[in-house]
Amino acid sequence: MTTSNHPDHLLISQVSIDFPTPKGPFRALDKVNLRIEKGEFVSIIGHSGCGKSTVLNIVAGLYQATEGGVILDGREVNEPGPERAVVFQNHSLLPWLTAYENVELAVKQVFKGKKSRAEMKEWIEHNLTLVHMDHAMHKRPDEISGGMKQRVGIARALAMEPQVLLLDEPFGALDALTRAHLQDSMMEIQSTLGNTVIMITHDVDEAVLLSDRIVMMTNGPAATVGEILDVNLPRPRNRVEMAEMPEYIRCRHAVLQFLYERHGRKEASTPKAKVAAASADEESEPAKGNVVTMSKVTAKAA
Repeated sequence: MTTSNHPDHLLISQVSIDFPTPKGPFRALDKVNLRIEKGEFVSIIGHSGCGKSTVLNIVAGLYQATEGGVILDGREVNEPGPERAVVFQNHSLLPWLTAYENVELAVKQVFKGKKSRAEMKEWIEHNLTLVHMDHAMHKRPDEISGGMKQRVGIARALAMEPQVLLLDEPFGALDALTRAHLQDSMMEIQSTLGNTVIMITHDVDEAVLLSDRIVMMTNGPAATVGEILDVNLPRPRNRVEMAEMPEYIRCRHAVLQFLYERHGRKEASTPKAKVAAASADEESEPAKGNVVTMSKVTAKAA
């Protein structure tokens, strides 16, 4: 983790959000508070429906908080911007463009008039090399694997030169081996660039492996920050060596205990209750788009 003398690099202050429903406003988040230092890797974890992705979308500027707000380096966040790049679970590559051309779209959007054509070309190739995709930069999405597509999605986000990288379960749809490779690449990239990273995940081991801190969310509706766990593991991290470290075991146990003993989902006892619980899950994490966009969308309940 890169430390900073500015403790409020990213400040999430008293953030609450309501979504309209036929029965009235649905409060998905209630008074979420979080301070993140420059260069810190923070994971947000919790059960489905706890509003993890909603927090990320508010930081991205895709949703506007009903109450409270987000401050990045002294400026209020109220719309999307290239200083906050998002990588969703779905890579969202344009299928008719090559990996190079998909990254080029983002680079032209951010650096038009600031970099020459030669500088843009060098920058695109640099970011594809960073995610180990320089060998396949001229292939289209249907010619590469799922893991390779996600690497291109990460390269596209990094090419925007963001201060904050927002990852919404970026490895969730991948097989275990591919996921492990991408986790290792993510650690390597973050170590090299020193970006601030916020990652949404359901995977406890992934959270402990990658994070400086793990933010554990209470169940929705009206979800909020339950606990924040410091992960005091040395970097660089090796997943095999870490597995038997007391600190790794402590962190893993603390997250599991929070999720399944203190905030575990209680099974609905009737079919009607199960339908209501499922509805609450959907409402607290509204359907989200899967593209890195520069235009703000209006929050709606799913």
